Amino acid sequence: MTTPRGLLTPFQRDRKRDFASGEGDDLLASKVEQVLATEGSTLRSTGELPWRTAFGTPLGALRHQRNEVVLGELARVYIRDALARWVPEATLVAVEVQREGVELRLRVRFRAANQEQTTSLSLG
Repeated sequence: MTTPRGLLTPFQRDRKRDFASGEGDDLLASKVEQVLATEGSTLRSTGELPWRTAFGTPLGALRHQRNEVVLGELARVYIRDALARWVPEATLVAVEVQREGVELRLRVRFRAANQEQTTSLSLG
C-alpha cells in the first residue's frame, strides 16, 4: 500500500520548480490549514468554493463580532466540526483561545498517528 501524496499549502516551489508535494504529517498539516482557511457556507454566505460550498469552516462569520467568551467557544465548535467532517484522520487535541482587544487568536493542536502538531489563526 502506498502512502498518499498531495500538494502542500500554502503553495510553494520545490527544487524542480514545480509545486511542492508532501506526504504523512506534512500533508495532514496542510489539509488542516486548508480547511481552516477556507470559508464554508453559512446562512449569510454561499461559501468560498463554488463547486463545494460546504467545504471549510464558517469562522469568517465571526469576524467583526463582539470579542466575548462565547465567540471563542463558537470558534472551537466550528473547528471541531470542520475537522471531523473534512479531515477525520486528524484528531483534535485542543483549541486554545486568546482574546486581545478586537482580535481573537486561535491555536489549534491536533494529532496524526502519534505526533502532535499545531497551527494558528487570527480573527479580528
